[in-house]
Amino acid sequence: MRALRLREWKSDPVLIDVPDPEPGPGQVVIRVGGAGACHSDLHLMHEFEGGLLPWGPPFTLGHENAGWVVALGDGVSGLQVGQPVAVYGPWGCGTCARCRLGAENYCEDPANAPVPSGGGGLGLDGGMSEYMLVPDARLLVPLPDGLDPASAAPLTDAGLTPYHAIRRSWPKLPPGATAVVIGTGGLGHLAIQILKATTAATVIAVDTRTEALDLALKNGADLALPSNDGTAASIRDSTGEHGADVVLDFVGADATLAMAAAAARTLGDVTIVGLGGGTLPLSFFSVPYEVSLQTTYWGTRPELVEVLNLAARGLLRPDIVQFPLEEAMDAYRQMQNGELTGRAVIVPSQHR
Repeated sequence: MRALRLREWKSDPVLIDVPDPEPGPGQVVIRVGGAGACHSDLHLMHEFEGGLLPWGPPFTLGHENAGWVVALGDGVSGLQVGQPVAVYGPWGCGTCARCRLGAENYCEDPANAPVPSGGGGLGLDGGMSEYMLVPDARLLVPLPDGLDPASAAPLTDAGLTPYHAIRRSWPKLPPGATAVVIGTGGLGHLAIQILKATTAATVIAVDTRTEALDLALKNGADLALPSNDGTAASIRDSTGEHGADVVLDFVGADATLAMAAAAARTLGDVTIVGLGGGTLPLSFFSVPYEVSLQTTYWGTRPELVEVLNLAARGLLRPDIVQFPLEEAMDAYRQMQNGELTGRAVIVPSQHR
């Protein structure tokens, strides 16, 4: 089969032939129906170096995956050949307290995972190939009726990550509250939909690109603001000078973090989701009183079930552009150049 593989750090991946995977005991092979192209893959290609992580190349890219079960290893139950499934992306040890709760994104014993990695497409082979080996059936979530793998694939990260960040702030988003989404591209446009579907908050979108702001309004944002030196003041003005109860930064650069802190309301949440490499000085007077500042990483398996349910009900609709496997690098180039406003999905296999 053909697979898009990262062979070494600081290099472009290449499309090569590799053997078809076969499942061992407890394992499952899926035929890939969709693999999301994520901005974090660009960091893998161009910025990471040996020794930074406990895992590394070579591996097949693609950590947002969904498809159909094609082969079951010995001992696997609860799944059937031909069944559409989504792959829960972060793969932990499976036995620590966090993993047993389904929060493998926060595994506390990764050194005892069967193979150290961040998951499929992150050290182990991901979904940018015809078939994908999933090392344990617990990592698969059956797709609800009405949701196809190509649409489900980006929800496993681009939907799950903002959902987890928003869910933890639900108590601060009652009617009358305001949420700000900074960066309304691949993850941000889904964050807006999640906020509108699960809270009664007013949603303000912030981005540098006109097309991204147009997409934000299309997806339910109540107000769209261009990102500049006056944005925080505009947010405060629109909230009667109170500020935003929750600010979600999907960029994470110095400028956006400073904006988030300046726009936050007393007792509010500022959540850093983006990997922009920025920093935010924290001192007694640098943010409003009792503003909570946190980072989040991915989400839990139970939350993925909830995300897929929202999508099957039509409440969460990723704006996707499909690419065949042979054009996967075109998708990454468009992403790097800021030419994609939604989410790129690589579709190696369109039929069971």
